[in-house]
Amino acid sequence: MGFTQTIKDIWSVEDLRKRIGITLLLVTIYRFGCYVVLPGINPDDLMALKNFTSDGLMQLLDMFSGGAFSQASIFALGIMPYITASIVIQLLGMVLPSFQKMQREGESGRMKLNQYTRYLTVLILLVQGPAYLMNLRYQVTAAGGNVEFSFWTILFMTIVLAAGSMFIMWLGERIDQKGVGNGISFIILIGIIARLPEAFFQEFTSRLLNSTGGGLVIFLVEIVILLAVIAGAVLLVQGVRKVPVQYAKKIVGNKQYGGVRQYIPLKVNAAGVMPIIFAQAIMFIPITLVGYSTTQTGFWGALTDMYGWTYNIVYFLMIVAFTYFYTAITVRPAQMAEDMKRNNGFIPGVKPGKPTVDYLDSIMSRITLPGSLFLGIVAVMPAIAYVFGLNRSFASFFGGTSLLIMVGVILDTLRIVEGHLLMRHYDGLMKGTRIQGRASGPY
Repeated sequence: MGFTQTIKDIWSVEDLRKRIGITLLLVTIYRFGCYVVLPGINPDDLMALKNFTSDGLMQLLDMFSGGAFSQASIFALGIMPYITASIVIQLLGMVLPSFQKMQREGESGRMKLNQYTRYLTVLILLVQGPAYLMNLRYQVTAAGGNVEFSFWTILFMTIVLAAGSMFIMWLGERIDQKGVGNGISFIILIGIIARLPEAFFQEFTSRLLNSTGGGLVIFLVEIVILLAVIAGAVLLVQGVRKVPVQYAKKIVGNKQYGGVRQYIPLKVNAAGVMPIIFAQAIMFIPITLVGYSTTQTGFWGALTDMYGWTYNIVYFLMIVAFTYFYTAITVRPAQMAEDMKRNNGFIPGVKPGKPTVDYLDSIMSRITLPGSLFLGIVAVMPAIAYVFGLNRSFASFFGGTSLLIMVGVILDTLRIVEGHLLMRHYDGLMKGTRIQGRASGPY
């Protein structure tokens, strides 16, 4: 009854109803575009490409594109070039004074940075487009098909692919402005969820056909473990440690009012999913440089095998490092100490000023370590699940970028919906608690 009433409450809010409707419309357009094949490509010749993208990093790229990569769709390059460009711009903001100045300019600076991000996205697309087309020609030819790309054909199709990715970016911005928000993240979420039913069915079928027996029991155990991993990811996204803050006493006339104790919420994973996205974007670089080829051997080949030891060790270490890096640039103890001092607040037992900064910094360092390690473990969970016999499509949902993005975006969306309900004096989605979204980051 409570769930039914919540749905009625959501539907009764006109603005929220319109936003949900617009979001569904834009998502439908995106999913339709994922099946629009590039001009001159016979869909019957794409079976080799689908087999090629059923493994390793290609599987992950195909997941982020909602299957468009393996369909040779106009949306084949997906939204990842834009994410890569955004990450590069954020990193430049840490090292270049001109970008730091734009970050401090407020809305005007943000618009300039967004424009630079778009320019960089186009440059990345112009590099990735021909690489994708070369691999497409190889895969189609290997499958017995016949496709010839002249220089002008490659140029034309590269423009089409770039336009498709920019259109996806535009859809994400419209979801931000007219829909429920988190547009880019929501599009990635839809692409990931679109692969879930097929992966679930494949794992279920393989377990039922297991000749050793007990396949259904094993499948149920896998589902229980998956739910436990999801619960852990939720705790990772929402984990908060509270630091007590005592506000100074106020004296009004002859009456003295005692201080009010409040808390600073410091998250165990203050960087959200950004470290794993940073690391994943960098891990995509080797396979982009070699032209989406899986025939590489040696060190480059090891970095394209997402289930290999080399890949996962490097991936894990990068996530831990990026967690500390992104926490350092998003959580500023000096600014927090200054704000407390300005508002006549202090941490009990800690002097204002530098001691407060050092105290907050030590707290963040201590709670970031377990958060970064847990984030790294969740990231490599798909490889661990594959070692234990799960098929690769289903194993990818046991952790990694896909799971954390799903959890983070769903929590953010629920938080936005709950905010609309609370503004109109409804109970919200969950009584007695509040949904917390990700700590930071646009994805």
